[in-house]
Amino acid sequence: MIEKVVPLFPLGTVLFPQGPLPLRVFEPRYLDMISRCLKDESQFGVLLIYDGSEVGSADTYSVGTKARICDWYQGSDGILGLTAIGTQKFRLVDVKQQSDGLYLGEIDVLDPEPSIPLPEGYLRMADLLRAIVHDLGRLYQPLEKHFDDSTWVGNRFGEVLPVPMQYKQHCLEIDHPLERLRFIQPLLRSMRQETLTQ
Repeated sequence: MIEKVVPLFPLGTVLFPQGPLPLRVFEPRYLDMISRCLKDESQFGVLLIYDGSEVGSADTYSVGTKARICDWYQGSDGILGLTAIGTQKFRLVDVKQQSDGLYLGEIDVLDPEPSIPLPEGYLRMADLLRAIVHDLGRLYQPLEKHFDDSTWVGNRFGEVLPVPMQYKQHCLEIDHPLERLRFIQPLLRSMRQETLTQ
């Protein structure tokens, strides 16, 4: 489904559906964007940068996630802080840049993944994720938890695992929850082995 043009926020991180995104915003182009999103109750698109930087120009991957602002505050340093939540995955169809530097993207919103109960072979992953989410504290406290859902568990591991960003992007681009779990499981095993041998 092709949507109207949405503002884009290229970042050095990957946002997953139903995942939290803390941001500190100081560039005028993004302050204006956030102001419009709050006023219109609209969303913006988050894409991972593969060349360039968050400040200035950036080239991004084509699959990202729409974000809805759920909380904001003015920091003591005057910088705007906010928390957004990932909503829907999308594919970038076309991109333009405004005179103020803000990127605008024509996007194709991707179908939601099917809700599949977590298979028995992955239940230990859910137990591990429970402990991780508990340790992460405040950022994850307001989130609805779905430890029995394959998509939710896979997406949370995708965002919290300490792996290179291109791995996280690959997790995002996988379009079936069980395939994502199959990709993540050996990564977890190798991390456990590294921990044991250190």
